[in-house]
Amino acid sequence: MNIKILFSFFWVVLFFSSCEKTEGEGGQGSITGKVWVDEYITLNNPSASYYAEEIRVYLIYGKDGTIFDDDTRTSFDGSFRFDHLRKGDYQVFAYSECVPIDSSCPSGLDPIIRNVSLSKNDSELTLEDFVLSDYKL
Repeated sequence: MNIKILFSFFWVVLFFSSCEKTEGEGGQGSITGKVWVDEYITLNNPSASYYAEEIRVYLIYGKDGTIFDDDTRTSFDGSFRFDHLRKGDYQVFAYSECVPIDSSCPSGLDPIIRNVSLSKNDSELTLEDFVLSDYKL
């Protein structure tokens, strides 16, 4: 009977060790950053620039995804954070407004995308600031 228990335990350990965990929640990694906004009232020079609060930032698990898996909003100082991530590839993005006279941007929004990788389950990655445009023309 002890051999049956030992054999069952072996198969359970083998099963769980063979499962490869992919990107997403479940680790101890994090991705942080800040969002900077240049506000325009004329096309040439920004009239104001600041770290923006309440801007949505999105996270896609994997490098080939097209639908976001998580999102958050920036804090009062423009900062954001995605926690509890496993090692792997991610896409982080936020939307910037297009120049109003740009016909190649029919939706009026342009995604600013960063492809990043966490090398370990406990990696902490800080991104370069996202610089978004806000047109008040």
